[in-house]
This record gives sequence, C-alpha cells and structure tokens, in this order.
Amino acid sequence: MPVNKFYSIMELTREFGVSTRTLRFYEDEGLIHPERRGRTRLFRQADRRLIAEILRGRRIGFTIAEIREIIQVYKEPPGELGQLKLLMKRVDEKRDDLRQKRKDIDDTLAELDAIEETCLGRLAEIGVTT
Repeated sequence: MPVNKFYSIMELTREFGVSTRTLRFYEDEGLIHPERRGRTRLFRQADRRLIAEILRGRRIGFTIAEIREIIQVYKEPPGELGQLKLLMKRVDEKRDDLRQKRKDIDDTLAELDAIEETCLGRLAEIGVTT
C-alpha cells in the first residue's frame, strides 16, 4: 500500500460502518488528526489504524478519555512499553468490572426466580392455577 495513500471520510465511514459525525467527533476529541484541504478531510493510513483501534476500544467498553490516555502514552516516553502496560491495566480493570456486572446480573436473576417461586406458591395456596 502506498505510504501517501489518503482515505476520504466516506471511504472510512463505509469501511468501519460509522457515521461521518462519529469521525468528526473523534477529530474534535483530538484522537485523530486528518489533513485538511479546504473543507475536505484526508485521512492517512495512521488515522485509519487509529480509527480501528478506537472502535475496538469502544466495543469493549473503554471511554473516550481512556482511549485518549492510551493513545497519548504511546506518543510520549516510555512510548509503546508504557502504552502496553497501561492497556494491560485497563483491560484488567474492564475485565473486573464485567465480572462484577455478571455477578450482579446473576444475583438479580436469582432474586427474580425466588420472587416468582413465592408468587407461584401463594397462587397455589389460594387455589389459582397458572
């Protein structure tokens, strides 16, 4: 792929299945920096890779602030090493958060089952069939 290849905003919206508004939002948030020629945004391969990583981060539940932090760490010392350590920390935190949410859901489902059993038992006591 040529190094100087540019992508239009429409090409990237089709490729990633996002709106132009989404890409403009990422630009406004300072996550990507397309080249501007007049009112036209031209995205480099590096922008394209960043968009893919931003969307991946969003899919797994990272906030824009967390994504910005991870990107920024790469740009400053200690660079990639710091980015990888921070990413691993954030992944662990996200995993712990999801495990807690799963536990909370399981607890809620068990409580709903108990309520249903109580209701069914009482209905049987008063002679109502379901």
